[in-house]
Amino acid sequence: MSEPAIQTLLRRLDLERLDRDLFRGYTPNDGRPRVFGGLVAAQALVAAARTVPPDIRPHSLHSYFLRPGDPTRPILYEVDRIRDGKSFLTRRVVGIQEGEAIYSAGVSFHKEEDGLSHQVEMPDAPPPEQFPTNRERLAELAERSGHPVFKFLLTVESPIEHRDPEFIDPLSPHPHRGLKRLWFKPDGPMPPEPIVHAAVMTYATDMGLLDNCIQWHGLTWLAPKLQVASLDHAIWFHREVKLDDFHLYAMESPSAEGSRGFNLGRIFDRSGRLVASTAQESLMRLHA
Repeated sequence: MSEPAIQTLLRRLDLERLDRDLFRGYTPNDGRPRVFGGLVAAQALVAAARTVPPDIRPHSLHSYFLRPGDPTRPILYEVDRIRDGKSFLTRRVVGIQEGEAIYSAGVSFHKEEDGLSHQVEMPDAPPPEQFPTNRERLAELAERSGHPVFKFLLTVESPIEHRDPEFIDPLSPHPHRGLKRLWFKPDGPMPPEPIVHAAVMTYATDMGLLDNCIQWHGLTWLAPKLQVASLDHAIWFHREVKLDDFHLYAMESPSAEGSRGFNLGRIFDRSGRLVASTAQESLMRLHA
C-alpha cells in the first residue's frame, strides 16, 4: 500500500541546511509545467523558522511569486535576519533557481503574549462528510469526459483532501459570486511540531483561492483562452494551527481589474475558531 501523499510533502518541508541561513528544498517533478506556489511559500516559511527559537511562532507571511519555478531543479532559500526584537522577529526569504530569484517573502514571528481577543463567526456549512472528495470528483470527470487534463491531475500528488459544498463543474461552469466554502485537511496524520502545521496550512491555502475571481465570470482554469497564476500570497496566523481535522476555507473575490483578480479567505477549524486569514492577487488574463 502506498503511503499518504502528505508524508511526501512533509519530507519536502524538511529542508536541507547548507549553511547558517541557506537551505535547499526539492519539489515534485510530476509533469507540472511549473512549481506549485504553495509549496514554495511553505518551504520559505520553514526556512525562516529554522532561524528563530523553536518556541516562537510565525504570525504572518507576505510573499511574491516572481518567476515560474522549474520543477526539475531544487530551490535555494536565502534567509536574511532583518530584526530580532523583544516581541517580534522579522525575516526576509528569497527563493533562487539558477542564480535568479523566483520568490520573495517577508515572515514575521511573535512571542506569545496575552491580549484582547475577538473573531467573526464561522459561516454555516454542511459537514464535510456529506460531500465526495476532490479525487472522487476528478475520477468522475475523467470517466465522464475522457479529457486528458483530469487523467493527468489524478496522477499528481494530492496531500490535501478537499470536500466542496459548492462544487462547480469545470465542463459546464456557471458564475459563482460571493462566499465560496471549501473543506480541507491533510490526507494522513500530521506530526506534532507547530511550524509543520503552519507550513502545511500555507501550502493548502494557495489551492482554490484564485478560483474565486475567475468563477465570478463563469470561467474555470479549463477555459482555453484564460491565463491564470498567483502573483502573491499573504497569510496571517491568528491562533495556533492544528491541522489534524477538517478546516473550512471561506473565500470571496471583492474585485478584479486590469487582468488582476483579488481574493480573500478565512480559515476556521471545525469548532468555529478563526485560525488564519489569507489574501492573494492573481493574474487572470483573457486572451482574444
